[in-house]
Amino acid sequence: MNSDSRQPKPRSLGVIEPQTLRLDLPPEGFVLELGGVLKQIDVTYEICGEMNADGSNIIYICHALTGDAHVAGIRPGEERPDGWWEGMVGPGKGIDTDYYCVICSNMLAGCKGTTGPSSTNPDTGEPYGSTFPSVTVRDMVDVQYRLLRQLGIKRLVAVIGGSFGGMQVLDWATRYPDYIGSGVVIAAAASLNAQALAFDIIGRRAITEDPRWKLGNYYGSMRKPKLGLGQARRLAHITYLSESSMADKFGRARRQAWIDGSDLFKLKARLRFRTTFEVESYLDHQARKFINRFDANSYLHITRAMDEYDLCEQYGSLEKAFEAIKAPMLIVSLSGDWLFTPEQSEEMVRALMTLNKPVSYFHLRAPAGHDAFLTHIDELAPVVRAFLPWIGERVEPEKESVDEQTATADALVARTVAPGSRLLDLGCGNGRLLQELKERRQTVGTGVEINLAQARTTLDRGFDVILVTPDGDGPDEERGLALIPDDSFDTVVLSETLQETRRPLRVLEEVLRIAPQAIITFPNFGYLTTRLKLLFTGRMPVNRHLPNEWYDTPNIHLCTYRDFIDLCRRERIVIRKVHHLTTSLLGRLLIAIGWPNAGAERVIVQIARDKPEPPEQPHEKMA
Repeated sequence: MNSDSRQPKPRSLGVIEPQTLRLDLPPEGFVLELGGVLKQIDVTYEICGEMNADGSNIIYICHALTGDAHVAGIRPGEERPDGWWEGMVGPGKGIDTDYYCVICSNMLAGCKGTTGPSSTNPDTGEPYGSTFPSVTVRDMVDVQYRLLRQLGIKRLVAVIGGSFGGMQVLDWATRYPDYIGSGVVIAAAASLNAQALAFDIIGRRAITEDPRWKLGNYYGSMRKPKLGLGQARRLAHITYLSESSMADKFGRARRQAWIDGSDLFKLKARLRFRTTFEVESYLDHQARKFINRFDANSYLHITRAMDEYDLCEQYGSLEKAFEAIKAPMLIVSLSGDWLFTPEQSEEMVRALMTLNKPVSYFHLRAPAGHDAFLTHIDELAPVVRAFLPWIGERVEPEKESVDEQTATADALVARTVAPGSRLLDLGCGNGRLLQELKERRQTVGTGVEINLAQARTTLDRGFDVILVTPDGDGPDEERGLALIPDDSFDTVVLSETLQETRRPLRVLEEVLRIAPQAIITFPNFGYLTTRLKLLFTGRMPVNRHLPNEWYDTPNIHLCTYRDFIDLCRRERIVIRKVHHLTTSLLGRLLIAIGWPNAGAERVIVQIARDKPEPPEQPHEKMA
């Protein structure tokens, strides 16, 4: 879906009716991964949007730990939309239901209509309770697959999920590679880290040590294990927010005292130590809401399934796990997320790139924490929209016009790139050069960018993109390059980018690790007109080649052609070819007489890490 040329105004989906379907199971029932059997499975699901005639516009959304099928729209009998992903799904939104039909079902072992511990056991006529068998992520995804096939859906455009939903997407991609067209994994990981496991373990312990839990057989009682479930929710909710978001929301602010101090000692002992801090009130509020809508046994089963999910343990390594993946993948991490860390997302990206799988990675600045994928989606929704394929007739954007020198540079770069080669464009901007090289040389291109809007446009053009949003954690271009394995590409292009990086030499080293050759284009600050402007005015020049004032320029390392050649010689970087570009008659004359450092406005240099036979080293006089 084009993220820029078609941006309808978001609208409401209206009332969405939940539906329940009983799966057609074999005579032996549904055999679970850990050996249990369910003889009967009901699945409750919701559909947003209209399925087209051939069913080719279906997107399945996997909900997170305590979510449900109500992803968007208005519940029957209510007046306002309250879907858990209301900002993402709907007409004109990130997942645009004017074009896509979205299906979301309640997961196996849940408590919102799909078979779970609170469901009736057909053998006893009573709730399963403690007899409900243990389930895994694989079981959950298999139930989703059976649902979709029973609905007559032959293939999915995409499977999308955040948090635990993203782990389900990974399972879809690895085990049903031919059934999905693409996968979107948001704020998730291939397994939980030790810290996340610890929070889940304590949460489950709070439930199982609640006397009202009764080993899971509490459904006939009026006294449910609400205390333990509420404590589990308080603990989990801390992990959904970042330290900075909690500081912004609450800090050490207090609410109005709920009791007079003179009466304090009349209360039960456990109430004496409650505080008036706003953060305590907030956690209590979240707990009260949760215990009224969720089942303690479901929480136990689902968190245990999430904890046990580990692709490395199951397959031996991420690379082996991802070998079967065929669908293009979009992986999104959030800067403030310490539950599913960006480093865990980067591990998955690196594994996919090692296997030459199509993958895009967007690291978004989201200081609110893990829950930002639900609550702060202004940046996320356009990224998902750009990644999804077009449904229906595509309106192609108008061809961009470029100046004569840029057109010449594009042609020279194209002649240097081998047809059909794998190409990385560092500082890809809006993907214009990647598109040019694809059309001229049929290259397979990937972009690296730090500007979100530009990266989205490149993604929308159909190219894989790595976006590393600046967040103060080091040179961003190096962080992006560090994700890419050795020799992943045939050529790296840096078009007007090198002088904008923080550590150019380090970038050159990384570039020649990733590919055997690179094509570097940069403005030559030794150009005679630039020198004269500085000589006679004493000010940094501003012209069509250097359009920014000194205080507002992206060029942070101003180098001349001679500087670059000297650097390559000192670092033993081989120079294969050099092209000097200028639009002025004086510049052409200076280049012709061997003074390119004075005559070239822009320079294109092809470099390599291995010395070619014979080398083409420049021997011009460096004016």
